Amino acid sequence: MLHRLRLAAQSSTVTPVATGAEEIVVHGVAAVCDPLGGLYLPATGMLVVSDLHLEKGAAFARRGMMLPPYDTIATLNILAAVIARYDPKVVVSLGDNFHDRRGSEYLPANLRTMIADMARGRDWIWINGNHDPDGTIDLPGTCTDELVYGDLVFRHEPSLAAGPNGIKGEVAGHLHPSATVRRREKSVRRPCFASDGHRLLMPAFGVLAGGLDLNHKAMHGIFDRETLVAHLLGRDRIYSVRYGNLLG
Repeated sequence: MLHRLRLAAQSSTVTPVATGAEEIVVHGVAAVCDPLGGLYLPATGMLVVSDLHLEKGAAFARRGMMLPPYDTIATLNILAAVIARYDPKVVVSLGDNFHDRRGSEYLPANLRTMIADMARGRDWIWINGNHDPDGTIDLPGTCTDELVYGDLVFRHEPSLAAGPNGIKGEVAGHLHPSATVRRREKSVRRPCFASDGHRLLMPAFGVLAGGLDLNHKAMHGIFDRETLVAHLLGRDRIYSVRYGNLLG
């Protein structure tokens, strides 16, 4: 299923870039990488997040593996903070919104209300992921497999057809990109936005989501590594490092 949104008229009110955020361009579209893990597109008032993996603890509990049950509220609190920061017109969640097919069905009422409050007054798009291919149940917004919005296509899994020599203008999730740098004689590994200027992979937003290093074989063929930059999430700012300067 493909969903298309008409571009909203550009607002005369410019949302200031958050302290510590990094301004980049993806296929000619200005974007802001926020340290909390969201991508904001100022021209259209869109906020993009990916791989929330809500109710991951509950999904493991249903399989007999007990994890602390606070991952969903922690992730939603961070999402509420980034929404409050940018007040977006559109929120797009790039798949694996819930950790399994039953997550949204059994979501507790207080957390369901929290999502409804965040969605009030704005468009909300749930991209279907491999963990939750059937979409959400009884939550505000629209579920779809892909979204075309202006010059960009938003999907959960990156398409190899959109590699360095293929289709341009893709924002995707799924692979939970991370990168490692050396700082003060220590190696630091952090989630990151990864972009070669034409495509961007989003960091996982969920607090229990792991990461996959940019050197992993699953990342091969996705980017033009000559122009690839990792925008690492720090405690209160983004650190942008060219691929060639990352630790292997």
